[in-house]
Amino acid sequence: MVAPSRSAVVGTLRAAGCVFAEDEADLLIGTAATGAVLTAMIARRVSGEPLEQVVGWALFRGLRISLDPGVFVPRRRSEFLVEQAIHLSPRQRKTVVVDLCCGSGALGIALADALDDVELVAADVDPAAVRCARRNVEAVGGTVFEGDLFAPLPPDLAGRVDVLLANVPYVPTEAVALMPPEARLHEPRVALDGGADGLDVLRRVAAEAPGWLAPGGHLLVETSDRQAAEATQVMAAGGLTAQTTYDEDRGATVVIGHKAEPRPTGRADR
Repeated sequence: MVAPSRSAVVGTLRAAGCVFAEDEADLLIGTAATGAVLTAMIARRVSGEPLEQVVGWALFRGLRISLDPGVFVPRRRSEFLVEQAIHLSPRQRKTVVVDLCCGSGALGIALADALDDVELVAADVDPAAVRCARRNVEAVGGTVFEGDLFAPLPPDLAGRVDVLLANVPYVPTEAVALMPPEARLHEPRVALDGGADGLDVLRRVAAEAPGWLAPGGHLLVETSDRQAAEATQVMAAGGLTAQTTYDEDRGATVVIGHKAEPRPTGRADR
């Protein structure tokens, strides 16, 4: 099959409503091995499938993250969460990182790439995400488990986790229907739906996180600006000291929970 011309691809994508039709056309043309493959990829994109799922990878903090159809697409705003984690990670020893609700594993991989020495563990409840994450995470020496939140994690991680990345779903149930079709139709609902107020999964994570975090460890989650105040209260209820950080340029809101280090015991010398 003869491959369609660039102008034809751009026209087709523009007619389908793709805002960056020229850039997308170049990416599709550069990825497709044959004209038949290109035609199939264009059809998938025109049907509304996310571009990252069509080409099979997403760009995240300069890294190509392998991505399968039906797997949550890492958002560029989540790079801000990773940047916060980099600043909080201990540098004098190996950093123990857990990436919960990991999807493709992008957050954990990006953090591991930025640090010198990392023990990386990831987990997700969605089998398709786990299959995808294993390709990505195992390539950097990490391990991926399938299961609900902390349930599948090795018990010996308890009390050792320095950085707990939990990109939990935080869209209120009623708002999922209002999301763009790319997300609503092509990403798993379990990665989007955060319950009635969007904070149900965060409540579960915050309640268990202190038992997994090392003294001085941190839990980092992404949320919306309007949910931030309640999210900090949720973390406080779990026993963590919480703070909120913002990046207006990327529209990112990150809530960070800190597990206090134990105070020294015993009487001071007189």
